[in-house]
Amino acid sequence: MISMNLREAIVKRVQDRDESELLEIINDSMHGDERALPGLGVLFEIIWDRLDPPVKSQLVSELKHGLSAN
Repeated sequence: MISMNLREAIVKRVQDRDESELLEIINDSMHGDERALPGLGVLFEIIWDRLDPPVKSQLVSELKHGLSAN
């Protein structure tokens, strides 16, 4: 029996998709069913781990701005 955690399952599901398919997955998951949130979190984690500190800082600033606008 193969044991796979949630992160691995999500990565496996999307790893061979092209950029347009990834964009569609993200867009379809946004503001939709809350069951998609863990998947978006895994995708964000992959992006976050590859970003330079200045870009991370900019994203955090955008997040802060977005939170205060709500």
